Amino acid sequence: MTEDRQATFGADGSLDTETPPEAREGTTDRGDEKGAHETNGGYNRYDVSSLLQKAVRRSDERVAAWAAWELARSGYAWNLWDRLNLYVVEDLRAGQEVALLVERYEELATERWEPDSWKGRLCAIHAALACARARSSREAANADECFRLVAERRAESPEGEEPPVDFPVADLEPGGEFDVIFDQHTGEGSRRGRGTRFFKTRGARVGPDEDGTESRRWQRLAMALSDVEYTEAELDHALAPVAGDDPWTEPDDDELRE
Repeated sequence: MTEDRQATFGADGSLDTETPPEAREGTTDRGDEKGAHETNGGYNRYDVSSLLQKAVRRSDERVAAWAAWELARSGYAWNLWDRLNLYVVEDLRAGQEVALLVERYEELATERWEPDSWKGRLCAIHAALACARARSSREAANADECFRLVAERRAESPEGEEPPVDFPVADLEPGGEFDVIFDQHTGEGSRRGRGTRFFKTRGARVGPDEDGTESRRWQRLAMALSDVEYTEAELDHALAPVAGDDPWTEPDDDELRE
């Protein structure tokens, strides 16, 4: 089957319409019958799949591109895309836009074109390169494993005793470190009469970086025009970013209403 690929020209300027030799379906590049889980190049697809993830994790673009190409051309595109999608949640720093790129490349390769076609292979290479160039991090996987083990140790602690290790929030109780969470959006906050004033001056604060100039201008004007009469101290506090080293401490009501 002739692939839909761009034409090339030989050294003499003539149009080259021949495609590079490739494995026939069911055979390796050498023409031997492929074994179970064998790629066209004669590799074990589990090994190549593992190589792909380790390569993007270590930002080795050349190896990542080859591994993606080998899986795609060998009929294991499903394995390739599964591995790349796993990478963006297991080995990628949160917030990297490459996660959306991988999804788009997969959509093109599998829904618009054939996964092992020339265009499908280009998508595979693009996705692998995008992943290899992104900022790798094991933060999500490390957090999951850490929280899981803490939960086990916490559950093993005798009733009434402090566990040897605990979650970063320990117990969520009104009056504690995270008292600000008990606003009008929780049952406890509603019972305490914490309405709009409490939420606007405490629960809606951001940080540690200050919100944008326009956002702060809109917020101050909206609060000034609302039915709630805020003091200048409350307005200033609502717009001030939380402290980076202490994001949960909030002043008493009396401090803001003076």
